[in-house]
Amino acid sequence: MRIAVVGAGGVGGGFGAALAHAGADVTFIARGTHLAAMRSEGLKVQGGRGETHLVPTQATDDPASVGPVDIVLFCVKLWDVESAGAHIRPMVGPDTAVIPLQNGIDAPDRLIPILGRDAVMGGVAQISASIIKPGVINQVGTFMRMIFGELDGRITPRGKALLELCLKAGFDATLSEAINTELWMKFIGLATNAGMTAVTRLPIGRLRDDPDLRPLFVSACEETIAVAHASGIELPKDALAKVLDFIGHAPPAMKASMALDLERGNRLELPWLNGKVVELGRKLGVPTPTHAMLYAVLKPYAMGAPS
Repeated sequence: MRIAVVGAGGVGGGFGAALAHAGADVTFIARGTHLAAMRSEGLKVQGGRGETHLVPTQATDDPASVGPVDIVLFCVKLWDVESAGAHIRPMVGPDTAVIPLQNGIDAPDRLIPILGRDAVMGGVAQISASIIKPGVINQVGTFMRMIFGELDGRITPRGKALLELCLKAGFDATLSEAINTELWMKFIGLATNAGMTAVTRLPIGRLRDDPDLRPLFVSACEETIAVAHASGIELPKDALAKVLDFIGHAPPAMKASMALDLERGNRLELPWLNGKVVELGRKLGVPTPTHAMLYAVLKPYAMGAPS
C-alpha cells in the first residue's frame, strides 16, 4: 500500500513511521529543517512505545514527485487545510482516500470542495507526540489509536485494507460506520484539554483531579456535548462519562498540542477548538461560558507570542 503523510509532526510522524515499519510504502511530505534531517539521518520516533528509526526515510516537499497514492494521512495544522489540500492534488487519484487526522471537526468539510467528496474520509488520531528536534519525534505514554471511516458510513475495500495494515503495525485502529460521532467524541475532550493545559501551562496530570479545576473540565465537556446535540450529532448516552474517563486515563505528562505551541510562541489552533465551540454555540443558541473564558484568555496568543 502506498501512503503519503502530509505533515510529519507528532501525529503524522508517529503513525507514518509505524506503518512504514509494518511494510507500507510511506512517503512524508515535509519542509524545512525537519525535511532535511529526515533525508540525511532518517526519522526517529521514541518514547513510551520504544524506538523506531526509519533509515532511509522517503521524504519530499514536492507531492507531484510522488504521484497518486492509496492513502493520504493529512496531518497539517488547521490553518493550512486549504493550502495543503490544493498542494496535494497530484497525489490524489480516482481511488485515493484522504484522511484528515487533525484536531477539530471541520477539516473534511473544508477539503471536499478542493479534492472532491469521493476522496475524503473522516479520521481521528489519538496520540500524544511532538517534534523535539528536526527528524526526532517523542511520544508521551503508549496510547496510540486511529479511527477512520467513510463520511457516509459505508464499509469500503480501501477502509478494510487500511485497517488491516494498522493492526499489522501494532496500534489500535477502528474502521467506523459513524465517523462523525467519533470526530465529535474526540473534539469534546480535545477542545477541553487544549484550553485547560494551554491556559495553565501544566500537563493533564496536574489538573484533572484538582477540586477547583475539575468542575471546569466537566462544564467545558458538557457545553461541547450540548453544541453537538444542537448540531444534530448523535452521541452515546454516556458521552460525558466516556470523555471524562479518557481524560482520567491520559498520560499524566500529556499536554495538548495547542499548549505546546503556546509554550513555543507559535500560532495556535484556538479558533478551530475553543473558538469553534463558542462560534457554534452562538449560532445555535447554546451557552458556552467555560469555552468563552478559555478562548478569551488565550486569544491574545492566537497568532503567536505577542510582540
